[in-house]
Amino acid sequence: MSSEIAVPLTGVLVASACALLGNFLILRRMAMMADAISHAILPGLVAGYVLAHGPNLLAGFLGAVLAAAITVTAVQALERTRRVDGGAAIGIVFPAMFALGTVLVTSQFADVHLDADAILFGNIEFVAFDTLTIGERDLGPRSIWVMSALCLINVLFVGLFTKELKLTTFDAGLAAALGFSPVLVHYALMLVLSVTAVGAFSAVGAVLVVALVIVPAATAYLLTERLALMIPLSVAFGAAAALIGYRAAIAWDTSIAGAMVSATGALFGLALLGAPRQGLIARAWRTRRQRATIASQMLAVHLFNHESGPERDEESRVAHLREGLRWSPQRTGLAIAGATRRGWVDRDNGRLVLTARGRQAAEQVVAR
Repeated sequence: MSSEIAVPLTGVLVASACALLGNFLILRRMAMMADAISHAILPGLVAGYVLAHGPNLLAGFLGAVLAAAITVTAVQALERTRRVDGGAAIGIVFPAMFALGTVLVTSQFADVHLDADAILFGNIEFVAFDTLTIGERDLGPRSIWVMSALCLINVLFVGLFTKELKLTTFDAGLAAALGFSPVLVHYALMLVLSVTAVGAFSAVGAVLVVALVIVPAATAYLLTERLALMIPLSVAFGAAAALIGYRAAIAWDTSIAGAMVSATGALFGLALLGAPRQGLIARAWRTRRQRATIASQMLAVHLFNHESGPERDEESRVAHLREGLRWSPQRTGLAIAGATRRGWVDRDNGRLVLTARGRQAAEQVVAR
């Protein structure tokens, strides 16, 4: 298989497998746990290689999973002491584990291909050359087989345990009352996440795998609050980012893994701006409409209060509104435009006159 096919396909598989689990980390407010696990697997990976006297897939895999399990257990133990919160516990455990891993790498494997750059940023550019061979038969890139298996495992895990994951995510107390074990579900999720991080380790490294777990899920969360839609959306965003990043990296001759992760950030930025409900543009538009509504209501109440008084003519003049209410010209114009659009006021020779609808709106505001 050529690199032109193997590299983007590996990226799509890695991003999809990571995004599937990232949804539950986002909803559980445990995004930093992905960072902790992706860094903490390093000492286990290296320790497995040391025990196997060289790079060995099975030994490294088992060591990394064991290191991840130790990390999750240590974080939970620190949280249970009630001396530190979850974020602080993660900040204590994973730097220590990662530092131990870097010491082992530089001391044990300084002269082989397992170097710091490969650990931090991966080597997805070379996945086509690391093939899986059984007997004398070449089955193609190893990473594609590994990540395909992990994608299948994650799909089965999420599909078979959707009820348990949803219940323990949104109401752990109810889950416990119904006989489910939130702790068991939590550790199962962390185990699958650890296995996924180990599989993605060689492709995108310890640092960039965090983004592939979190960012596509966070992007989907901006667009929907339905988990059934959020999961496929996150996978679609992750796969799209992998393909976009690959093409951008080829065009600009830069890091492929870095470009893929940058693409996830770009997609998140677009969603943050343009999401129909949660986007910055939509929020700014709603805020402007609310301000216009409030200003229009204040204008209607002002005219209503002075409608029967001797100062009616003076208080209803547009020029006086800016002085009497201490409004800027922009706010005055916004209030008049909003009230006119709603049919609350009419203009009469530079004055504003309440309509029957405007009088009713003012009475409702005053009565609140």
